[in-house]
Amino acid sequence: MQTDVQNILKSTGRVIVGKDTTILQAVIAMLCGGHVLLEDVPGVGKTKLAAALAKSVGGEFHRIQLTPDIMPSDITGFSVVDQRDGSLEYRPGAAMCNFLLADEINRASPKAQSALLEIMEEHQISLDGQTHVLPSPFMVIATQNPVETYGTYHLPEAQMDRFFMKISMGYPTPAEELAILDRNGADDPIHNITAPVITTAEVTALQKRVTEVQVSAAVRDYILRLVQATRDSDLTTLGVSPRGSIACFKAVRAAAFVNGRTFATPDDVKALAVAVLSHRILLSPKGRNSLGSPERLVEQLLQTLPVPAGA
Repeated sequence: MQTDVQNILKSTGRVIVGKDTTILQAVIAMLCGGHVLLEDVPGVGKTKLAAALAKSVGGEFHRIQLTPDIMPSDITGFSVVDQRDGSLEYRPGAAMCNFLLADEINRASPKAQSALLEIMEEHQISLDGQTHVLPSPFMVIATQNPVETYGTYHLPEAQMDRFFMKISMGYPTPAEELAILDRNGADDPIHNITAPVITTAEVTALQKRVTEVQVSAAVRDYILRLVQATRDSDLTTLGVSPRGSIACFKAVRAAAFVNGRTFATPDDVKALAVAVLSHRILLSPKGRNSLGSPERLVEQLLQTLPVPAGA
């Protein structure tokens, strides 16, 4: 595994206990310039994960608590008139940073949620005829509670599709929870990260190196067959979009990179397909009855689709 990536994982692990796979998935998304939806119950460390990742790479971290009264300008910023010369002066919103934690995103109104669409896709803010480019790297880490639905709004499919991955933390094991108690006994564990282990400029350089990883025709075909199967199935009403196949392609390159390889393999696809693809799928009534979740559909396809030999 690349030394810089190892350092990020170790640094973030000083705050988050026992969630190595979740941390690795978040780092892979960051290396691909993607965004993450953290869906889990309250209190399992979603906010801490976002803060620890930002602090580990020395990125500017902003958190916005999304509620029904949040305005789009709270996210994007707004323009004010300079009384001296009548020009417009831009006042940045929460999104002008490297890591934006959009906490409880499904509590924001559709109008506020739509403010994130251009930000997530283009990494820029268009306002009053001007374009404000966001810093590099830029990553949205949004959270939502899958259990509580009172006072929440459904995330539209267009927005779900802009999340590179949907991942969860899960409850800790008893041993991990004991370690969490010990770690939180004296101080906030975020202070365990005393200094960044890498700079944001170095993260941007790593993102460029990821694009040099080779993905063979066989692995690309495997990705496309997997994606096509989600569209052709009578268990779905909406299959994975081309944006999803691109995300899977990028993710397997990053997975190969962090493991020190210059080429991707079908195992990289298997390791990341559920996190990258499942949230882009809508099950049909038949699919909901027989499978229960899109994650189960992707798992089933990974078990049944032929794996390319020698890829």
